[in-house]
Amino acid sequence: QVQLVESGGGLVQPGGSLRLSCAASTNIFSINFMAWYRQAPGKQRELVAAISSSGVANYRDSVKGRFTLSRDNAKNTLYLQMNSLKPEDTAVYYCNAQTSPGWANNKVYWGQGTQVTVSS
Repeated sequence: QVQLVESGGGLVQPGGSLRLSCAASTNIFSINFMAWYRQAPGKQRELVAAISSSGVANYRDSVKGRFTLSRDNAKNTLYLQMNSLKPEDTAVYYCNAQTSPGWANNKVYWGQGTQVTVSS
């Protein structure tokens, strides 16, 4: 069982920055897939960015060039640096970890979520 604890959310003005952290209760070196999802009110949860165990990151188009995803295996922590924030980035952000994506024995873990509000 892996516990994920997010932090770093808050209220920020448009154009501002936040850094989200996701601390895992176990060694993340062997976790193949880690990601941030977000869910805005009345909308479905969507994938924001994902990173493989080798450190290769992918982003949804709307955040490319503004968000940077990284993982620190030594600290068992996933980070999402969010710059040039827009009101449409407002959502609850969730950390996600999967041990073997696409395989029958895949285990999926979620954090409790952290609120990000972009407003003037």
